[in-house]
Amino acid sequence: MLMDANQPITDQVQQMLIDQVKNGDQLAYKALYDMHKAKVYGLCLRLIADEGHAQDATQEVFVQVWHKIAQFDGRSQFSTWLYSVTSNIAISYVRKQKHWLNKVISFEQSGMDEQSANDCNGLNGLDKLIVRLPERARMVFVLYAVEGYRHEEIATLLGMAVGSSKAQYHRARQLLKQWYENE
Repeated sequence: MLMDANQPITDQVQQMLIDQVKNGDQLAYKALYDMHKAKVYGLCLRLIADEGHAQDATQEVFVQVWHKIAQFDGRSQFSTWLYSVTSNIAISYVRKQKHWLNKVISFEQSGMDEQSANDCNGLNGLDKLIVRLPERARMVFVLYAVEGYRHEEIATLLGMAVGSSKAQYHRARQLLKQWYENE
């Protein structure tokens, strides 16, 4: 079943596609991919703050979805499960890249600079400011404010104290407010 990626999809149709993907249907998988790739890429870009790495992480997400779709049990919405997989992979990707990033740039400045954020395709408004945030502040902000995670969940995901998560969120908000007022 081929779907128009711009057409709104019902939960029933999406569940049918998921069932087909669980049975190995590659066309159904392509339809799910087309429906979700932009949002998955957006989340990866917000968390990783690098277009190339976000594209790589997005591809890794969909490889994992293909391999782990059987683990989706339907107790939550598919998008909730998918964005959880995406968050975990993007965070893991940042951790893998950290060794290399620390050699090239300081840990504190591992967000994009203003010009890179402005040149980034597909980003506008707040997203251009979010990707400029330092890594920890950006990850906490995206997980809390955009994805709706609780600080306790973020602390576990990122291996930090709950108070650190709250402090990084506050820092991100302050920087975003400052940058927004200066634009």
